[in-house]
Amino acid sequence: MTTTVDVTGLDTLRGDLWAAVTGRDEYRAADLVLTALDTGISAETVLLDVIAPVQARVGRAWQADRLTVAQEHAATAIAERVIAALAHHPAHRPAPYGGRITVACVDQEWHALPARLLAEVLTLRGWRVDFLGAQVPTPHLVTHLHNTGADAVALSSSLATRLPTAHSAITACQAVGVPVLAGGAAFGPDGRYARLLGADAWAPDARAAARRLADGIPSPDLAAGRPEDTGLAHLTDQEYTLVVRARARLVRVVLARLERDVPAMAGYSVPQRERTAEDIAHIVEFLGVALYTDSDDLFTDFIRWTAAVLTARRVPARSLHPALDALATELKDFPRATRMLDRARRHLDEAAATTDQPPGAPA
Repeated sequence: MTTTVDVTGLDTLRGDLWAAVTGRDEYRAADLVLTALDTGISAETVLLDVIAPVQARVGRAWQADRLTVAQEHAATAIAERVIAALAHHPAHRPAPYGGRITVACVDQEWHALPARLLAEVLTLRGWRVDFLGAQVPTPHLVTHLHNTGADAVALSSSLATRLPTAHSAITACQAVGVPVLAGGAAFGPDGRYARLLGADAWAPDARAAARRLADGIPSPDLAAGRPEDTGLAHLTDQEYTLVVRARARLVRVVLARLERDVPAMAGYSVPQRERTAEDIAHIVEFLGVALYTDSDDLFTDFIRWTAAVLTARRVPARSLHPALDALATELKDFPRATRMLDRARRHLDEAAATTDQPPGAPA
């Protein structure tokens, strides 16, 4: 029998689980979850209304500099092991009805927890689920689909910089007749990038994904061929390709300009210089995917998020200006890149006061 738990009860459970995962107490975390199942709270409620919100809070705490990277990783690892323990509880063993789904993260996507939550929810709802985990190379994914006869594949990506790779995976899966359901923060809060890249369906969360799969997603019509990607016609200008190929050079040039023009960098330690180079590389990487999708919002939201992260670490958001200025100088002959950089610079001051994580930003 499933117990209906009130909002206060769930708030208490979430608070206790937060204390356990941030306190690195794996046994306490597992005991909280398994006890909740023993008292009749449904496994899906525990997964999506307890574990998922706690994990989101972990990400926000890292962003606000209340948790270190190591603490965030430790908390995430505990959450993953707790989900594994939950998966072996008697409450998590429904009889399958026969549909088979593959759940995987796109290549280079390491954030596997959202996909894992979906896999567990689909299992609870009776699907036979092949969960392939983080960063699955597209050729291996396609081979798996050939060998298993999946009814559909659910592709997950949290980082927007993985969208070009996701596009390749979507196309490859559809080419062998398997429909693709896209999900994760990378595809935008409204699924705009899933539609742009040609996914057969999109869902904002695990419950919506389960409903969409239950309704059925038609298989791609291989005989009809794949329609032209008219939404990606902008790629013919080669800006994306040229910026991505020049990424290492752009990082070196921008870093050299900062060392010349920003007096404070003279006092930077080696680790500080390395971190600055990493930040520049992230800016160039997000500019590249913004060019791929032709989305000014994607790049501006990343700059806003970066400003918020820097502000939380007591680094002035205005420190981004010199890097963006140097990048704009280097890319002055690239109209779309110039447009995106100009907009980001106009919004930078406003972004410094923004603390919400944008879709697809790193966590």
